Amino acid sequence: MGFRRSIWLIIIVALSPGLFGQYYSSGSKKAIKRFEEARSCYELRNDVCVEEALLKAIEADDQFIEAYQMLAQLCYDQGRLEEAIVHYAFTLEIDPQGNPEGYRLLAGLKLMTGDYEGAQLLVDSYLAFPPHEVKNRNAGESIREKCIFAMEAIRNPVPFQPENLGDAVNSEYSEYWPALSVDEKMLMFTVMLPGETHTGGDPQYLHEDFFFSTRVEGSWEPRENAGAPLNTPDNEGAHSMTADGRTLWFTACNRRSGQGMCDLYYTTLKDGRWSSPRNAGSPVNSRYSEKHPAISADGRILYFTSNRPGGSGSYDIWMSEKIGDSWSDPVNLGDSVNTTGLEQSPFIHPDQQSLYFSSTGWPGMGQGDLFLTRFNRSSGWTTPENLGYPINTYDDDIGLTLNARGNRAYFASNRGEGTDTDIYAFEMPDEVRPVAVSYMTGRVYDSRNMRGLKAVLQLIDLETEEAVMELESYPGEGDYLISLPTDRDYALNVSADGYLFYSDHFTFTGLYSQAKPLHRDVPLEPVRVGSVVVLHNIFYATGSFELERASRSELNRVYDFLLLNPAIGVEISGHTDNTGTPGHNQELSEQRARSVVDYLINKGIDKRRMKAAGYGEINPVADNENEEGRARNRRTELKIVAIDETY
Repeated sequence: MGFRRSIWLIIIVALSPGLFGQYYSSGSKKAIKRFEEARSCYELRNDVCVEEALLKAIEADDQFIEAYQMLAQLCYDQGRLEEAIVHYAFTLEIDPQGNPEGYRLLAGLKLMTGDYEGAQLLVDSYLAFPPHEVKNRNAGESIREKCIFAMEAIRNPVPFQPENLGDAVNSEYSEYWPALSVDEKMLMFTVMLPGETHTGGDPQYLHEDFFFSTRVEGSWEPRENAGAPLNTPDNEGAHSMTADGRTLWFTACNRRSGQGMCDLYYTTLKDGRWSSPRNAGSPVNSRYSEKHPAISADGRILYFTSNRPGGSGSYDIWMSEKIGDSWSDPVNLGDSVNTTGLEQSPFIHPDQQSLYFSSTGWPGMGQGDLFLTRFNRSSGWTTPENLGYPINTYDDDIGLTLNARGNRAYFASNRGEGTDTDIYAFEMPDEVRPVAVSYMTGRVYDSRNMRGLKAVLQLIDLETEEAVMELESYPGEGDYLISLPTDRDYALNVSADGYLFYSDHFTFTGLYSQAKPLHRDVPLEPVRVGSVVVLHNIFYATGSFELERASRSELNRVYDFLLLNPAIGVEISGHTDNTGTPGHNQELSEQRARSVVDYLINKGIDKRRMKAAGYGEINPVADNENEEGRARNRRTELKIVAIDETY
């Protein structure tokens, strides 16, 4: 779950037929004896023994190709790439024609170290061999494409000035996988600790735990261990949070409760403590591996990586949608996002359309680059865009998260002094920013006693008529936090069992800071005779009773409410401002109320349960002397007039 090298390079030693056949390039019995010793040690994972035996084999025969190949593999396994390159390059000097695939493999090693010119020269030599000797042309062409891309990216760098988050967050250990709440007040991350810090055991045993830091007046407070039951003697990591910071998804491997090697788990925060993690179960988890969850801001859509059947490569990005209390069968994002390589570490921005992820398959700087794809409702996911150099380098870059405004990104890197990874923040280049998102807070409560209520809040984009956000207010308290794209017109619908639903509409403009969010409290009326709700999201053409298209979501909300409450009889009433004659206003208000009732009858609601009433201009709720007041007076209301089980 932590950082690791992407092993996209085929194991070097497996490519030489001499290694497992009956012949070697050396005729020295002493050299071959030492080499056979090295093979035995390699199978036992005794690296010291392997290296000692190989060096003795080379001492006996300095032209022993297979010994250099295995030594290069050993160095590769240990992350000693420069040494691996030297050893493997020597095999091609010994026999330039006998191992065409060696040019591709050596090009791959040079790509890993950022030697793009050297890698391109080698892969060009590889592709120049006769076609029947080129076994992996696609892989070679991919390396060449990456070299060309990387050299062009270096010539055109993007603005990038990473800032280390400092001692409050980082330590002498490795910190990675940052996850940020939408208000930027909490940062959760994974720390790789020696075993003795958690179990009192072997310090050589590395262990992953969750830590978090809170932001106070622009500074990060000293980090804290998230504690039990979230942290366990097992490893926890690769996590994602909902916008309110109250639900955490993460990866855990090899647990008794797991369905496969790695599974996705979730936990919720209440009264400052995380609940015992629960396995997400089927169909999200499978007998294969599921990793790197990315939960949408409202908790409705889950992105993750998996090697389950139906994918394009080793690991692909999949998506599942929450329907009620269950999750839908995961859907592969397809070849517009996934490749035959390795896709991982998805992050879905709160704008609900900008997906950042890491890939080894798309043209990039090396092993794994960070990319951006945007979702278009008419055409699907766009072709991924590389975030550019030096955000991406020849190293394996994964684990990116952004703030709601999209101008600041957080990631982990070992680019500073030492080899441990720290968490950094940087200003996101304009070209690869998501849609700016702000947020709204508030509280849902009983209008009679101010008691907080658990309610479902739904935000609908009035232009597209689609729900862009749906979440629940916090049980017992009623508070909520919604993140949503700015500069749009929204309908807000709120409903709770036993209460008349609430509706409103507003234009959401500007960016609200965490200190000054847009705040909107929602009082709900209990279902009882006399309760009234204004249907703010029913719209008519000017001076007409014809319902506009944007009214349909609200009308369907009324329909659903009446279906769920079959004993309720209602009055739908129309009201106008004082513009025009009283007679015209009276007639218009009656016609508008009738339009709503007719719509509901056509949808299947018994006409005996509804009556239409028009009140013209006689019941204003605001001053008719200004446009704001007149707009409030032009309204449609629903009033409960009977609760009768005989309906």
